[in-house]
Amino acid sequence: MKRQSLIIDRFDLEAGGSLEPLEIVYHTSGAKDGKVVWICHALTANSDPEDWWPGMVGPGKAIDTDKHFVICANIPGSPYGSTGPASINPATGKPFMLDFPKLTMRDMTRASQIVRKHLGIKSIDLLIGSSIGGFQAIEWAVDEPDLFKNALFIATAPRISPWMTAWMEAQRMALEADQTFRQAKDLSGGANGLRCARAQALISYRCFEGFEIRQSEPDPDCLFAGRAASYERHQGDKLVNRNFDAYSYWYIANAMDSHNVGRGRGGVEAALGRITANTTVISIDTDGIFPPAESSVWAPMIPGVRRIGITSKFGHDGFLLENDLLTEIISPILDS
Repeated sequence: MKRQSLIIDRFDLEAGGSLEPLEIVYHTSGAKDGKVVWICHALTANSDPEDWWPGMVGPGKAIDTDKHFVICANIPGSPYGSTGPASINPATGKPFMLDFPKLTMRDMTRASQIVRKHLGIKSIDLLIGSSIGGFQAIEWAVDEPDLFKNALFIATAPRISPWMTAWMEAQRMALEADQTFRQAKDLSGGANGLRCARAQALISYRCFEGFEIRQSEPDPDCLFAGRAASYERHQGDKLVNRNFDAYSYWYIANAMDSHNVGRGRGGVEAALGRITANTTVISIDTDGIFPPAESSVWAPMIPGVRRIGITSKFGHDGFLLENDLLTEIISPILDS
């Protein structure tokens, strides 16, 4: 997929203030005459779905970059190209860090809408969003319902729950507990807090059975269990080492708390009732962040919705790992 960028002079933000300018980085595949597939990415991903969803996106995969015109835009607030806390503040010549204005999920969705208009796309065959990518996708399907033929919402919800807000606040608290985060001397600030936040997040993304399978001790008689602990530290280091800074994490995590498709639209049920795409909602039986019981309440609010539950031993992360199951669902949609 090809990396590109779009710069607009001024981008007004829902919570107040503006970005002047806003750069949006996005990736597209080369098959411009194929069916249009728009993918909205999750918290720490980027605009290249072949990078973070390799089992589903690429030549010969269910989302075939040789056959389909695939687009993914990097969300504002991310350190992976679009304007965010790691970007240079024109007023100071230094990274924004804690001077960055607050974002909302609607701001992130509007950034994709700007790219869509720039590309001249008038119809999207399939909109896909998982996790907070699903936040964006649901918001977009509500806001521009006539644009989409099909929509697929995976392991997500139309409004953030108190449970998920609690998880995100715990992660923000980890960032803030690192004194270097508030000092904001440079983008390395808060790195240890970010390691801790990522470790917390990984627990929420997986489940008991998955840790039993992958992180059990090779020696059942070991004195101290350490394999899962080592995994947690490794995942914290891994995020820091791929240049995801603590400030970007804090701002995206904060934006998640703004997610509510019903705000200003008469409530969630009224908002979801505006969706006209042929919609499939997928839940994962072991997902501790978006449990199936939650989607059983809101999914029927979408006209003509199809609900599918999949089984995974890896919790919320099943949306990244259960490629065969997802291929069975996505391929018929794109082949129809």
